[in-house]
Amino acid sequence: MRLQKLMAGAGVASRRKAEEWIRAGRVSVNGATARLGASADPEKDEIWLDGRPFAPEPRAYWILHKPRGVLSTTRDPQGRPTVLDLLPAEARGRRLFPVGRLDLDSEGLLLLTNDGEVAQAMLHPSLGCEKEYRVTVRGRLSPANQRALAAGIELDDGPMAPCRVGPVRYDPGTDASTFELTLREGRKRQIRRAVTALGHPVLRLIRTRMGPIRLGRLEPRRARTLTPAERRALPRASSRGTGPGRG
Repeated sequence: MRLQKLMAGAGVASRRKAEEWIRAGRVSVNGATARLGASADPEKDEIWLDGRPFAPEPRAYWILHKPRGVLSTTRDPQGRPTVLDLLPAEARGRRLFPVGRLDLDSEGLLLLTNDGEVAQAMLHPSLGCEKEYRVTVRGRLSPANQRALAAGIELDDGPMAPCRVGPVRYDPGTDASTFELTLREGRKRQIRRAVTALGHPVLRLIRTRMGPIRLGRLEPRRARTLTPAERRALPRASSRGTGPGRG
């Protein structure tokens, strides 16, 4: 396995950061300074980082119910709250990172892990890992607009892939429509841009599922580790034959 992929998958660093370390000569394999593009087998080779044996962290998987007003990042220069601030003390000592992002005003399921292989499988477009959202928009979403959304709206950065749109529930008291939306791709503010293009600005957006992982009854601002069954169900990039890629 390529060194940078191995290090990212072990939770030691992101793939980009691992590449920087290799270029800087901080990584060695069997006593020789590694070069970018080198491969290693952690079961057979001696891998060292900064003169010390490479020690992968145990895999960790947490899901968080992100509320509005919290950033889906590990740190913020402006000191705003991030998703790591909501994790319990037992999780904060690990190098966890969020898999994908939710906008500042969006809510719901966020997976945090130190497993780069699972993160890649969750995000890579070619793997088509589904994400499900509960969307509430202003106005009555007409059948024609439902079909247009399902077929794929043309956005400024290219056409949106087809998606599934569930039954629409319209509340005349609030003049709002609520429906389930299932995507296989993830682009910046994609849902908000798509429904706004149809004349229906988003009032509330909650992610309820990522692949096999569901938000369920987890309360806002609460986090928990994955169950053994959920961990076994996680997709892995290597099992699907994908190459390196961020997604």
